[in-house]
Amino acid sequence: MNNNDNKTLKSKALWIARTAVLIALLIVTQVVTASLGNPLVTGSIVNLLLVVSVMTCGIASGLTVAVVSPVLAKFIGIGPLWAIIPFIAAGNIALVLVWYLTGNRNFGGRKYITYIITLVAAAVVKFTLLFIGIVKIAVPLLLKLTEPQATVIGNMFSLPQLLTALIGGALAILVFPRLVKIIER
Repeated sequence: MNNNDNKTLKSKALWIARTAVLIALLIVTQVVTASLGNPLVTGSIVNLLLVVSVMTCGIASGLTVAVVSPVLAKFIGIGPLWAIIPFIAAGNIALVLVWYLTGNRNFGGRKYITYIITLVAAAVVKFTLLFIGIVKIAVPLLLKLTEPQATVIGNMFSLPQLLTALIGGALAILVFPRLVKIIER
């Protein structure tokens, strides 16, 4: 094995380890915060981890965490109906993609301006996908729910999703510089 192969192997192992740590944090977060009964806390921390995964470990890690998150939530008993998991994964993917495409840019010459633009854009895109996908398509067309159940799910996947994406992204902006320093060591 030559030196380049060794570096590639180490790089892949590091990616797997970092992504696994983020997924483990995601599981612990979902289990612990679900017991609080406050989806704003759980959703905000999940969004924080989505942003941190893409900004510190790259697009592959971010996408992995984005897709695994709602599936693991279902398996540990706190997730949504199976029929809406693809919509949640799509919303998570959209959030990760916006952060990936714009979070490392430099709009206006100041990094915090870039982060604010990215934060708002990512939150709005995720919210819009979830609202249209779940509230306007899945609930009325795919799910056979009673009116009270449809109202609860509709309320869960409207404004709270925008808030949790904004809060999670804002928290990521606060912790990201410190994480970069730790990772570089």
